[in-house]
Amino acid sequence: MNEPARTSPPLPPGGSDSDVARVRGLAAARDEILSRLRQRIIGQDEVVELLLIALFARGHGLFVGVPGLAKTLLITTLADALSLLSNRIQFTPDLMPSDVTGTDVLEEDTSSGKRHFRFIPGPVFTNILLADEVNRAPPKTQAALLQSMAEGQVTASGNTYALEQPYLVFATQNPIEQEGTYPLPEAQLDRFLFQIDVRYPSAQEEVDIVKRTTAPMATTITPVLSANEIIEFQDLVPRVPVADHVVQHAVDLVRASRPEQSSASELVRRNVAFGAGPRASQGLIIGAKARAVLHGRYAAEVDDVRALLEPVLMHRLVMNFRAEAEGVGATDVIADIKRSLEP
Repeated sequence: MNEPARTSPPLPPGGSDSDVARVRGLAAARDEILSRLRQRIIGQDEVVELLLIALFARGHGLFVGVPGLAKTLLITTLADALSLLSNRIQFTPDLMPSDVTGTDVLEEDTSSGKRHFRFIPGPVFTNILLADEVNRAPPKTQAALLQSMAEGQVTASGNTYALEQPYLVFATQNPIEQEGTYPLPEAQLDRFLFQIDVRYPSAQEEVDIVKRTTAPMATTITPVLSANEIIEFQDLVPRVPVADHVVQHAVDLVRASRPEQSSASELVRRNVAFGAGPRASQGLIIGAKARAVLHGRYAAEVDDVRALLEPVLMHRLVMNFRAEAEGVGATDVIADIKRSLEP
């Protein structure tokens, strides 16, 4: 992959500067990435923030929002800004697992007459995969994504193929059209670092969107980072220090989502069937580290953890029938957990 041109300050060469200097480099690159995204995307600042955190934390994201909110455009623009390959799969009820992972085709050598199978990689072989309306495909096809998300590799016809890094899956779900859908099982939902709710734009943002999209517009995005630089920053995030009390607070928040725990509030006990597991605690800490370095700080803080509690827990809480009957949602429970556990 060719090294792209960029206008941001040069990053420290690998291995010769401190991690603190690298944090400053990533913070500068973040500003450049945001400027590229805003060439096409209006508003959605919180969504963009979570998208970048997921990218550098090596986490997958589940986007939930009604059609027409630029979810696809946002992800493809991010790929352009980062000099990454991107593919899109439109999930449908008749989509087969081989349509995702790839398939073997039988070929004949014209010189020898011998036949052999050749593997044709599917759209999963990319850097950023957009799985559009992932809940429209049957469970067997949804499961075809699971190995790539968990292990960064794909097994087809008995052979295992490694995926090029960085590799991230961003899936979308339509929350208002549920006919003909197959809800993702909890085990697969747990593989997503964040659930990212994409909301309607403000009135002024919608005016700006209509003006921009109904007039000629430049579509060229100058890349900010190469794939190798992204991998270096992804390697940096786990090295970011975090104090014991920050880890403890993250664990306390997650444990408070489990109705059988003594720390659970009355609202949790009454409305939650199953709380979040340890992967949520891990997600809070790795996400907090990524959030810190994106803002130029070389230490994760309690505020970073609390800022990510909702996107980390939203898809991991299983609400019971009482919650559905009384109109209590996951957002209400998460807000109650934050109030009951002040730092």
